[in-house]
Amino acid sequence: MGVEVAERVFTPDLRERLARSVRLTQPLLSGPLTAPEAVTVLSVAEVLVTGWGCPPLTPEILASAPALRAVVHAAGSVKPMVTEAVWDRGIVVSSAADANADPVVAFTLAAITFAAKGALSAAAGYASGWPPFTDRTGADARTIGVIGASRIGRRVIAALRGSDAGFRVLLTDPYVSRAEAAELGAELVDLPALCERSSIVTVHAPQLPETRGLLNADMLKRIPDGGVVINTARGSLVDTEALARECGAGRLDAFLDVTDPEPLPADHVLLRLPNVLVTPHVAGAQGSEVRRLGEYAVSEVERYVAGARLRGVLVREDLARLA
Repeated sequence: MGVEVAERVFTPDLRERLARSVRLTQPLLSGPLTAPEAVTVLSVAEVLVTGWGCPPLTPEILASAPALRAVVHAAGSVKPMVTEAVWDRGIVVSSAADANADPVVAFTLAAITFAAKGALSAAAGYASGWPPFTDRTGADARTIGVIGASRIGRRVIAALRGSDAGFRVLLTDPYVSRAEAAELGAELVDLPALCERSSIVTVHAPQLPETRGLLNADMLKRIPDGGVVINTARGSLVDTEALARECGAGRLDAFLDVTDPEPLPADHVLLRLPNVLVTPHVAGAQGSEVRRLGEYAVSEVERYVAGARLRGVLVREDLARLA
């Protein structure tokens, strides 16, 4: 991982704690894993702790790491890094995605709260005058559509179910049964029905070939007038230009922490609309929150050394459905 990432994720106390469980090789690997200094370190490494920016673990790189038994990723998605060769070698893979989930859930719930209160339109109209009480919109009886029962989607549903704001929750996910959705606290519907019945649609599905453009022009048109789209998953799941048209017409509002492309061009219409809030992929762990990723990774290394099952362990079969 990058040096700056390592310094923020693994604070001195966490490095000291890590060093009590394993012998840390030096220096920190922050460049290509094919560099001579990297090859020297990999030749003796049993556990590789990785972070944002780690290069793919190709067969060539793994060939220089004969002792490697575990990869502990101090971040969320391992897709850019874990190759088929990693699974073929039987290397254990762990991700700190659970530690990164809670900040995304908090961000999503904040966006839902803002959306339910009509905060963007209220802010845009503030200069024109203080709105009378009868013109204010509240969160009562709002229907929230959740796309994807991912680890984040499930947490969002649980939080909405525990809220006293009177939210109704719809869920669409091809891998969830009607009974399981009911147990989560949501009504299982297909995507068209979810869009037609939801005043707020929040996206939590993984980026897969079949999910690209999931919220396309047709689906966006099904969302009722005044509806809101929230995306903290991946930008490719929403048709950017179709959403820009709906928001530009004032029919929909949007809270977007991810976009396609990412970043958007500086002159893109979504960055200028008063009913759209675009943030630069900040929903996940930021600032002091990134320490929780280091804590999770150190805990995983400690569990590995103790011979315990890792909490964030991943398997090859699940990777295709993960973010």
